[in-house]
Amino acid sequence: MSSALSMIQYAAVAALPLLFAITVHETAHGWMALRFGDRTAQMLGRLTLNPIKHIDPVGTIMIPGILLIAQAGFLFGWAKPVPVDMRNFRNPRREMAIVALAGPLSNLLMAIGWALIAKLGLTLAPVSPWFAKPMLLMGQLGILVNLVLMVLNLLPLPPLDGGRVLVGLLPHHLADRFARLEPYGMFILVGLLVTGLLSKIIGPPIFALQRLLMTLTGI
Repeated sequence: MSSALSMIQYAAVAALPLLFAITVHETAHGWMALRFGDRTAQMLGRLTLNPIKHIDPVGTIMIPGILLIAQAGFLFGWAKPVPVDMRNFRNPRREMAIVALAGPLSNLLMAIGWALIAKLGLTLAPVSPWFAKPMLLMGQLGILVNLVLMVLNLLPLPPLDGGRVLVGLLPHHLADRFARLEPYGMFILVGLLVTGLLSKIIGPPIFALQRLLMTLTGI
């Protein structure tokens, strides 16, 4: 019973950082696209922080739930991609790269915000441990979840954000060839995950950034 209760408590504390991480990430894409003249996300009601509008049954509920039950030690998930129509941009390649970069940047800002929340929880621990402990844990999970999403999405592999950024930076002839990888991008990503190479690639920068944030905030 105690292990089940701790799992439920852990899931409750982890839910908010995960929902914010994927919801704000997608909204950031839509908001930046709107700044460049594309109202697609706004017209479809996706330019919102309401998580219900962004929930993907598999990526937002099933995968994180399985990881929690399996006590995998990390959380991972995704939301429904916000639709963006590049035809509405003045400079499609450059502006699409900036739109793609907006998502990971939002995760970095949220990781910093969660670090400050964790610091506040640590400060309040001697006074209100019952309140401070969940705050500290939520902050630590918020840091990790956002850094995982940021680093993962910055991988130079379409359809990830890093792949779209690279398409915007490469010369046209190379960008066109690289963009053709997109239909196979998720299969490549799953292959990296299954073989254990993915954790070796994204693990070091994630933990380096985590240590840096925790050191700067004194957690």
